[in-house]
Amino acid sequence: MTLNTLIESRKRFILFGGKGGVGKTSCAAAASVWAADEGHDVLVISTDPAHCLGAIFEQRIGPEVMGIKGMKNLHALEIDPKVALKEIQEDLSKVGEKDSSPLGLESISGLDASAPPGADEALAFAKVLEYIEKPEHELIIFDTAPTGHTLRLLSLPDVLKSWLGKLIKLRYTMGRIWGGLKALVGRGGDEKDQSMEVIEKLAATVEKARAELSNKERTSFVPVMIPEAMAVEQTEMLLTALYEYEIPVEHIIVNMILPEEASCKFCRARKAMQDQHLARIHHIYSDQFKITELPLLETEVRGAEKIRSLSSFLFSK
Repeated sequence: MTLNTLIESRKRFILFGGKGGVGKTSCAAAASVWAADEGHDVLVISTDPAHCLGAIFEQRIGPEVMGIKGMKNLHALEIDPKVALKEIQEDLSKVGEKDSSPLGLESISGLDASAPPGADEALAFAKVLEYIEKPEHELIIFDTAPTGHTLRLLSLPDVLKSWLGKLIKLRYTMGRIWGGLKALVGRGGDEKDQSMEVIEKLAATVEKARAELSNKERTSFVPVMIPEAMAVEQTEMLLTALYEYEIPVEHIIVNMILPEEASCKFCRARKAMQDQHLARIHHIYSDQFKITELPLLETEVRGAEKIRSLSSFLFSK
């Protein structure tokens, strides 16, 4: 079973995720190269704090969209949460400086006590929302962080939406009070509330992102695992969360499968262990998902030739 249907069905967003070290970045890179070779305009984005997308493509990839050398139709981006958060804080601070009310946006840009735990990560997620809200590319492929971070990422739209909703209510209440006070002293209360606009715009963006990520016609999440107990358990946890957040899943990739002809005692033991887990994986998931098996390659996936070699296993002509 291959991933052809993901590209042929004209998905706009494909996310690869799983336990650290299972090869999700390699799979994301291979999918992006195959789609670009097929003539699609592709942007591949890494949201993993420990970026290795650049190492696979053998070029530096940073926080700005850039073309992949030697490849048409393919661009890449590595999102640095610290850089993204700093940019958002600066933008919000500029608006807050112009806001004459006692509840300006310094409460957001400073991430003070009004913000929930993890609000800094939530605001940094707004950088990802930009590409979901207004995709300039035909297909966007996400290389997500290891399972725990990915679960956090998936929950952020709900966390941020809830927080912004409370902040909007508070802002309206304080706005009315402040407007009344200004009227009493003859200053008027008709100035445009710029901070309110920013909050409401971000809330609308979060809502749109949530709708996009749960739209099975436009989005698909591809869990990547290896045939080992811990990876299988984490995949089950990931799938449970994906179901909870209504993120569509059609395919599962099982990576790093040893060849049948094991030549030594150690290799035979490892292969027997993998076969047990493979049988369990097919028993649990084959009725619900399309399972793609990838072999353990002789060398690491780096450079165009190796990436295309991996894509030949993921896709078929």
